[in-house]
Amino acid sequence: MSMLTFPPDFGWGAATSAYQIEGAAKEDGRGESVWDVFSRTPGRTRNGDTGEVAADHYHRYRDDLDLMRDLGLRSYRFSISWPRIQPDGNGAPNQRGLDFYRRLIDGLHERGIAPMATLFHWDLPQALQDQGGWEARDTAYRFADYADAVFRALGDRVPTWLTMNEPKTVVQNGYLSGHHAPGRQDPDAAYLVAHHLQLAHGLAVRALRAAGGGRIGPALNLHPCYPADDTAEAAAATRLYDGYENRLYLDPIFTGRYPQDVLDDLGPDSRMVRGIADGDLAIISSPVDLLAVQYYTPLYVTAAGGTVTRWPTSEAQWQQIHPDGMYDILTRVTRDYGPVPLTITENGLPTPDTLAADGTVDDSARVTFLRDHLAAVHRAISDGVPLESFHVWSLLDNFEWDAGYEQRWGIVYVDYPTQRRVLKRSAHWYRTVIADNGL
Repeated sequence: MSMLTFPPDFGWGAATSAYQIEGAAKEDGRGESVWDVFSRTPGRTRNGDTGEVAADHYHRYRDDLDLMRDLGLRSYRFSISWPRIQPDGNGAPNQRGLDFYRRLIDGLHERGIAPMATLFHWDLPQALQDQGGWEARDTAYRFADYADAVFRALGDRVPTWLTMNEPKTVVQNGYLSGHHAPGRQDPDAAYLVAHHLQLAHGLAVRALRAAGGGRIGPALNLHPCYPADDTAEAAAATRLYDGYENRLYLDPIFTGRYPQDVLDDLGPDSRMVRGIADGDLAIISSPVDLLAVQYYTPLYVTAAGGTVTRWPTSEAQWQQIHPDGMYDILTRVTRDYGPVPLTITENGLPTPDTLAADGTVDDSARVTFLRDHLAAVHRAISDGVPLESFHVWSLLDNFEWDAGYEQRWGIVYVDYPTQRRVLKRSAHWYRTVIADNGL
């Protein structure tokens, strides 16, 4: 098999998020987030795990930066903790919080790694949640103020900004199933939250334009939806399912409209439909410079509107392993929304990693997964998809939300009692891929 070579300037990277790796939950003026409160609530997370210490990246970031350099990373996608910058979700920024990210960003530049910063990766300040959270329209404007403060402090050093990480996950896991913060099960609230997250995205785009400099776009987890059988009923159900999974987030950003089939399904009396104010869609569709795509799993939709599993799953039972879905979603975005520059900001899986007696971690299943998905990425690029970079999820083992520390998603093993980092087999493999710029 001949080598699959990527474009010469392809941005090989890895991704993390603040609450999942930083720890230092009560240091240097950081306020509480919804995840601090949620994870401390009995029964919410596996084993009662919290992100209070996590991978202790806040104290170990210099060593982690050296590790990134040694892997050859060209890009690092991380998130900024809103409660580290504004402990109560508003007001003057906390300088100690800004200073941490300035040190991190400077360290990336010193090592030749491009920073890609995400403004919101689910850690809403609890003080704002107490005032209604994302159900409150005002939270979108508080987010714009926070974004402006961050842009003005750090914007000259960050070439690429991402606004919202996976707004759909906040909607579905935070407000439908309730197994993510804030732990609600309220469908009518959920889609109002979706609108306010989209509004916050658009306001942040405008804030960056006003501050000047940098590229900006959203980070959306997109699930290709396929009919589970050949019936017309399954096809129709799949179309609507795709509306809720993908078009509800893509359409307003790129076309300035919410998908009509979803609005009709929600109904005119839904809180979301009633919550769309004049001018909102013009804000949400403020032009972006790129779209960050996160791909984990396909969905197979039945005639009754449910889903079935068609492929082997990972340790995360919701994740079906289907690399062709990566090709399908990338080509679909380009086909439906035009040649917007794309980056993949998350792709990976959890594997049952253990530290062997000889100090190695053999996560061969992760190597296979990444190789197959990168082959699909290469095929998409060859077929005209304007993809600029790929970020494996995740750089480090970390706090995996309601799954706590039982799932390991990193290419670097974290021995939590000692916080020692050990490169897994996948990290050594990925370093070679980067060095060769191909598979």
